[in-house]
Amino acid sequence: MPKRVLTGEVVSKSGDKTVKVKVIRRMTHPQFKKIVTTTKNYAVHDESNKLKIGDTVRIEECRPMSARKRWTALSA
Repeated sequence: MPKRVLTGEVVSKSGDKTVKVKVIRRMTHPQFKKIVTTTKNYAVHDESNKLKIGDTVRIEECRPMSARKRWTALSA
């Protein structure tokens, strides 16, 4: 099964090798047929520790790195 890849913006540096990434998705509401914008924050593993707040980054599903981290930043 392929790993999911999402694109988002770094909103904070949570600690060593961890950043929070905000992913914005647009979808059609099933009942009202309107475009709805949803956002979700992901704790992402940043092995190189080079990401800064405001960077646009692609993230990929991975094995659990900690209690909350299940995503890793792809090298650009």
